[in-house]
Amino acid sequence: MYKLIKTENGARRGELVTNRGTVQTPAFMNVATAGAIKGAVSAKDLKEIGCQVMLCNTYHLHLRPDDTLIKNCGGLHKFTTWDGPILTDSGGFQVFSLSSLRRIEEEGVTFASHIDGRRIFMGPEESMTIQSNLGSTIAMAFDECVENPAEYSYAKASCERTTRWLKRCKDKMTELNSLETTINPQQMLFGINQGCTYKDLRIEHMKEIADLNLDGYAIGGLAVGEPTEVMYDIVENVTPFMPENKIRYLMGVGTPLNILNAVERGIDLFDCVMPSRNARHGHLFTSKGIININNSKYDNDMTPIDDECGCPVCQRYSKAYIRHLLKSTEMLSQRLTVIHNLWFYNHLMEDIRLAIDKGSFAQFKAEKQEVLGRRI
Repeated sequence: MYKLIKTENGARRGELVTNRGTVQTPAFMNVATAGAIKGAVSAKDLKEIGCQVMLCNTYHLHLRPDDTLIKNCGGLHKFTTWDGPILTDSGGFQVFSLSSLRRIEEEGVTFASHIDGRRIFMGPEESMTIQSNLGSTIAMAFDECVENPAEYSYAKASCERTTRWLKRCKDKMTELNSLETTINPQQMLFGINQGCTYKDLRIEHMKEIADLNLDGYAIGGLAVGEPTEVMYDIVENVTPFMPENKIRYLMGVGTPLNILNAVERGIDLFDCVMPSRNARHGHLFTSKGIININNSKYDNDMTPIDDECGCPVCQRYSKAYIRHLLKSTEMLSQRLTVIHNLWFYNHLMEDIRLAIDKGSFAQFKAEKQEVLGRRI
């Protein structure tokens, strides 16, 4: 259940109540693709850096170690030891990214595993069953992710198929949640808005799926190469048609500036692999901008990554040491840099929530957008 607490123009301050705890929104979900954050970051670490929701990948966990194995182990929460909310994606994005390895039909998609090449079928019912086996707090509906740009006629047909699949997802989840053997009989379902960059398709599709009264709604198929301003324009046109009393999730987004602009347009929930992926290559977010710690100017720099940061890395380690670890390809370098970037993201969201609480988000955004995208 989503509770809207306060608004400031388009920005929303709320709470998402789940059977695994209450999520304060706007929030950023930390991406644990195979049940762990890349960079040797544990569930215990996530608690310490302020993570509220962990996101896991249905496609990858289905292939390895197998969702039935995870169910036999008690579900993702027991398997990973993370006790907060977990969102699982539907597998759709990964399946549809295998463009040369899959075939789309009304029932679902047949594709080849990227691991061993074996043929696998996944449709709405299969995706819901896998996510039920995983026992996540929130399951995402199985949708068709269309490449941008796409022909209007194909994008329209794809939206219609995604709506039909969504209804099948809802029916299957209702069935699964009624079974005695289900790990999480209170599993929530979020629907996904599609329509490429065609505003009329996006709006019409949002109207259709809003009528299904789901637990939440996501905007998918953006941040896949289209200009940033186009993404903002789509979000701005879609959010007025998203139910006010349901959480709104912008999938796969993004940079701190993306988040500020999307919050301004009414988005509550975000995820992106970028902060952890960039961290592993030495690109670090700070209160003054983005640094590349591989640069030689940090060779003898004994100051922390960010002297205004409260993360455990900045409290103990210097830029010089972290740069040395990266250059030496020590595993510790990835752990420290990922912890720092995820701390930065989770506490940026905390600051955003505080600004909306105070009615000063517009001022906060104006100040932060001057520095957060700056490369030092």
